[in-house]
Amino acid sequence: MNPTTNSFMLEVKNLSKKFGEVHAVRNLSFQIRKGEVLGFLGPNGAGKTTTMRIITCYIPATSGVVHVDGMDTVNESLRVRERIGYLAETNPLYGDMCVREYLQFVGEIRGLKAPRLDSRIDEMFSVCGLTRMGNRQIGKLSKGFRQRVGLAQAMMHNPDLLLLDEPTAGLDPNQIIEIRQLIRKIGAEKTIIYCSHILSEVSATCSRIIIINEGQIVASGTADELTSRSTRGNRYILRLKADPGAVQGKLAAVSGVSSVTAHQVDRAGGWLAAEVLSGTQEDIGEAIFRCVVANGWSLAELRHETASLEEVFTQLTRG
Repeated sequence: MNPTTNSFMLEVKNLSKKFGEVHAVRNLSFQIRKGEVLGFLGPNGAGKTTTMRIITCYIPATSGVVHVDGMDTVNESLRVRERIGYLAETNPLYGDMCVREYLQFVGEIRGLKAPRLDSRIDEMFSVCGLTRMGNRQIGKLSKGFRQRVGLAQAMMHNPDLLLLDEPTAGLDPNQIIEIRQLIRKIGAEKTIIYCSHILSEVSATCSRIIIINEGQIVASGTADELTSRSTRGNRYILRLKADPGAVQGKLAAVSGVSSVTAHQVDRAGGWLAAEVLSGTQEDIGEAIFRCVVANGWSLAELRHETASLEEVFTQLTRG
């Protein structure tokens, strides 16, 4: 297959991997288009790391094939590795080296020579926000800057496909925002597989999400598509002034409502907080509002909530 004419950066077809009696990956198939940022999710032991190791040519598959820009990871392993950058969950850094020295070392391993090597190091300093850290010892950097160095080493050879395994693990909120912005910037030019347990980060960063469980894909789509398929349905939160019994009875009669709970939050003012659950994916917010108006209740808030990605993940991976 001619790599220049292939629209998919990655194609995984019927991939399986067994370790003795343990079936880590089972008949896994998916594709990633060039320029796509894919979130790759699953609980511990789901097969994420095994899949990443097969894609990066670290271990062979038991069966199935993986193509990177049309190249087979078994028969064209060296060419595939040239096209891939990998940031492992355990960031492989040499703490006694300074940042520039380490990136020079990585670049030389990747076959870069001066002056291209020097210009690429300077480019990574700019892209990853490391300009003032060139002479700093890696072991003395904060976790956030060490992650930046890890991203820089993964991109030193200008790969087309980046695999990032838990790139924000252990970072504080400010560092997470910085790394998220960096990944978005990189994602404008590269194809990225983003593997993480921080689902809010995946939702904010990725254009599409795949969830795997026990080595198999259990869901695929955008964050909005996944949450819309939740079995929980929709939830409506109200703050209103009315009798609790009347609220429960009248709202329960609205078409599509599966349950209603209401309790007082301000006894002196007579305000209630109510939660209305719907067993349908249809938006019944207007019908709820009309019920409130028809009964003459004072309404301070009506908010529609869909299932979170965390709830969808739990439903799909806990059986």
